[in-house]
Amino acid sequence: MDKALQYLALARKAGRIELGEEPAGAAARAQKARLILVAADAGDHTWRRAKSFVAGTEQLCIKVPFTKDEIGCAIGRTSLAIAAFTDTALALAFVKALPQPEQYSDMLAVLDSRAQRMRQRQQEAKAHAHNVRKGRK
Repeated sequence: MDKALQYLALARKAGRIELGEEPAGAAARAQKARLILVAADAGDHTWRRAKSFVAGTEQLCIKVPFTKDEIGCAIGRTSLAIAAFTDTALALAFVKALPQPEQYSDMLAVLDSRAQRMRQRQQEAKAHAHNVRKGRK
């Protein structure tokens, strides 16, 4: 199985992906979607819908080089046309693992900067919790 498809399976097991049009749309409306992906053989209506989910937001949308059946097989379904990553680091790993990642360079730059900010916030929160335990301010 392709490495990118393995990231889909990992995200499903971790609960960091919404599968299907309605859950992906709900995640996008709640500003939880980091990356919405659409299968290569999905209909034009599905692609337009996915783009409308992210319109006017900082969320990203991508058409991947996998069929609905390939994506479905990777996550344990018969087929899947649309999904939304809710974790920035997994979305970044997925895009890096796609064939020819250089064509997604703009998206990689955006996801990488978001992942770095997320890691920095986690480190600051950890340091703050440590200081609170020690009685420092």
